[in-house]
Amino acid sequence: MAKRLKRLRRYASRRRALKPGLSPGTLIIDPNAPRPQIKLTAYDSESLVERDIEDLDEISAALSTYRVVWVNVVGLGDAGIIEKIGKVFGLHRLALEDVVNIDQRPKVEHYGDYLFMVARMPTLEERLSTEQVSLFLGAKFVLTFDEHPGDCLNPVRERLRNKRGKIRDSGADYLAYALLDAIIDAYFPIIETYGERLELLEDAAVRGTSRDTPSRLLMVRHDLLLFRRAAWPLRDMLSSLYRDETPLMSADTRVYIRDCYDHSIQLIDVIETYREVTSGLMDLYMSGMSNRMNEVMKVLTMMATVFIPLTFIAGIYGMNFNTRSSPWNMPELEWYWGYPACLLLMMVTAALLVYYFYRKGWLAREVQSLADAVTKVEKNGGKAPKANEPGAPR
Repeated sequence: MAKRLKRLRRYASRRRALKPGLSPGTLIIDPNAPRPQIKLTAYDSESLVERDIEDLDEISAALSTYRVVWVNVVGLGDAGIIEKIGKVFGLHRLALEDVVNIDQRPKVEHYGDYLFMVARMPTLEERLSTEQVSLFLGAKFVLTFDEHPGDCLNPVRERLRNKRGKIRDSGADYLAYALLDAIIDAYFPIIETYGERLELLEDAAVRGTSRDTPSRLLMVRHDLLLFRRAAWPLRDMLSSLYRDETPLMSADTRVYIRDCYDHSIQLIDVIETYREVTSGLMDLYMSGMSNRMNEVMKVLTMMATVFIPLTFIAGIYGMNFNTRSSPWNMPELEWYWGYPACLLLMMVTAALLVYYFYRKGWLAREVQSLADAVTKVEKNGGKAPKANEPGAPR
């Protein structure tokens, strides 16, 4: 979340730095973005070519030679190169503007001779982040733009190299489907990681022994919200690709797009379930903290209740009225057994109160907790249990 906010602030600062009234289609380049690196993958059923290119004329030559051409541009730090690529493929400047504005939501737009799609590719280090992948689909080409090196598309490259499946015998629309499917599949291992984190957090919430549990739950909830913001529009985009007929997407490929759509539905269901679990764990933790606070307050209240009558007795006998002025002024002060009788009265009062609390069952849990702690100490060879162990006193 912090990384996303930082990127949004950087993008907003770039917008403010420009003069107002700029024409639509102006490319706003992040000065910190890496310089574009262009990789060409051209293939048909018999041959495959993969190479890095610097001369954009090679793209035109590949388009006239091979059935499908995939151009992958990594880095958005040079507006001139991006504009030249747009001219080679005949792309609209509004689409190129969306390519460099890297906070777009997943969507699909029809531009006549090609489709423009945006997806969010997830990455997980310590926290979740998403990277924008812009994809153009034409009759014979697929053009993709990545923000940074490293992506989740290597399985597609391996299928092309090893000629697995029908990808080498299909058109550009099937390649676009394969890329979208690889991006969606990248979500599932990450969401499984969050499932494992929630299992650990559930144990911590039940035990209530870790003070950083609420902050960890909040981080998971923020990441799941980022997941949701990426997955929900992705579902709508896939639904549009499946339902809207276009000559760029064959009926056979739309069947595979429907399978992608089903995967996105499953992903959203898991995300929503984990969000509910996160909220439930937060409520469980706060409820446990409240219960433990009530236990502490109950013990303190019982202790205060025991000492209140003792304080009352001591207060009365501490007034020190003069018995020579009146026989009603503390006659017990002159009594031979007055001091032992006062202590005995206090002891009897305290014992009666403790016995009353015990019969009510108010002391049972505290006595059991103390007994468990003593047993744990004996098993550990005289060492006290750690705070997160079952026998630890609370």
